[in-house]
Formats: sequence, structure tokens, C-alpha cells
Amino acid sequence: MSKIERIGAGSRMSEAVIYDGKIYMAGIVADKAVGKSVFEQTKEILEQIDELLAQAGSDKTRILKANIWLTDINKFADMNKAWDAWVTAGQTPARATVESKLAAAGYDVEIMIEAAVS
Repeated sequence: MSKIERIGAGSRMSEAVIYDGKIYMAGIVADKAVGKSVFEQTKEILEQIDELLAQAGSDKTRILKANIWLTDINKFADMNKAWDAWVTAGQTPARATVESKLAAAGYDVEIMIEAAVS
């Protein structure tokens, strides 16, 4: 049986769970950039993702799938500006982006990923 490892485990959820060679992240939001532009929020979220991947022994080239939620789909280009500068050419994951209400006011982007552990 494979071991389950939790990163940032709290009373309600873990920031990430590693199991059977994969890391599953919770939805990540921008706590420092809350209320700022979608571009700034996305940049902060991607930095957090980099940190969690490093803790798990992985990196962004190992991302398999990304789900992205925007409170306003008209901000799609702003989110993509940060995303496109961050991803590695030729190593892009499968991805879906949808418009949705998020958990609290000021959060305009949420990203959840699954990645292979190196």
C-alpha cells in the first residue's frame, strides 16, 4: 500500500496530498494579492504552486492537469498573461478554465493542479 503524505494539513483540508507518485493540490488562491488584479492574483498563485511542488519533490514541468476558476471570464486574457509567462514551452498541462463564484469577495482566481512527483 502506498503511503499518503499531506502538506499543510489543517482541520478542514490539506494544501496538497501526495499519493502513488502524484501530488493533488487544493484550490490555491492569492492571499497577499486578494482584491488586486487577476494578473497579480494569478502570479501569486503560481508562486505558491511552485513552492508546493518543490516541497513535494516536483516542478511545473511535471504538472498533468490544471483547473482554473475565474469570477469573470472576461479576465481570461489577464490570467493567461501570467500563466503563459510561467509555463514551460512544450511542457504545458491539460487545462480547463471556467467562470464561477469563489469562496470570498476579493478572490477572483483559483487554481488547482495535479502533478507527477519527480
